[in-house]
Amino acid sequence: MKHPRRFVWTIVSLAFTALLAGPLVVRAQEAGTKTARELRADYNNAINGKTIAFLPIALGVPLQDEWERVIRTEAEYNGMKYIVRDPNNNPSAMLQALTALVNDKPDVLIVQNPSVTLLVKELKRAEQQGTHVIQMNMSSNYKSDGFVGADWVEIGRLLAQDVVKQCGTGSGKSGKVQIVQGELTAAASVDQIGGIMEVFNKDPAIKVVSNQAANWDANTALNITATVIQQNPDLCASVGFWGIMESGAAQAIRNAGKIDQVKVYASVEGSQLDCDQLTQGSFYKVLSYTATLQGHAATDAALMMLEAGDKPGTTHRLLFTRPIWLDKTNATGGNCFPLPKK
Repeated sequence: MKHPRRFVWTIVSLAFTALLAGPLVVRAQEAGTKTARELRADYNNAINGKTIAFLPIALGVPLQDEWERVIRTEAEYNGMKYIVRDPNNNPSAMLQALTALVNDKPDVLIVQNPSVTLLVKELKRAEQQGTHVIQMNMSSNYKSDGFVGADWVEIGRLLAQDVVKQCGTGSGKSGKVQIVQGELTAAASVDQIGGIMEVFNKDPAIKVVSNQAANWDANTALNITATVIQQNPDLCASVGFWGIMESGAAQAIRNAGKIDQVKVYASVEGSQLDCDQLTQGSFYKVLSYTATLQGHAATDAALMMLEAGDKPGTTHRLLFTRPIWLDKTNATGGNCFPLPKK
């Protein structure tokens, strides 16, 4: 049995230790853990004051505007300098803007490619000069530090699989399908059509009666589709490679009185415009690659590259954003990012 006096002194000692430890614990909590302080210092050294530049194909469009909003907001939060250039859908102006940005040597450059070839030389020069390059949603023939965006081949497959369910063998439908591509040399068109045809070619009931490029323009899609629906009044489905462009195709189908007969599909960014097309019955189903998440993913990729400290051009990272199906039942709330207020 312990000596009573020794037991009393033990209790007193523990109480005194706790009394002394209290202020020490509070001071440690106020300062933060050693690990957190060290990591934050490393983070600040790698990120604060660095410059991130964004070059979209054009602003004033929901997809690029949402990317711009997210990247700008995240850059400001992380104490970075932010630059954006708007070539307004002009390839020559875009190349000139990229050349000027590369000359300015930002730490990170986020670029959306209009084609697989146009910007290749300057993207390579940027990394050679010490700038990390992230290609956004549409890749080029140059493999840069990173790609963030949609897996277009997989999106093509998913769209085609649903079309086959509605129009293929056993459906009792004509099997006739229209495809409305964007710019033929854009990665989103090249890879999506690859995924689509991989699926369509496996079902002999599917007949692609039109496969034309509308160059991302709704009016062109409308004119193309007006001819297609006139020549194929039993058209079963129309598949477009961008929601805004495909809205023109949907309008032509509605004008022909066939909107309840033809299933209109599109790959979309998930803006309120896309959701409105669904709730109004112009679109049957869309596959959203979630522009808001892409903006965050691009910024996160930039931050990780700066923290890692790797030499630009020496690593190649790929980050696909998960697509989600939208239809009338879920075209609401967080699935539809709001349009910017004017």
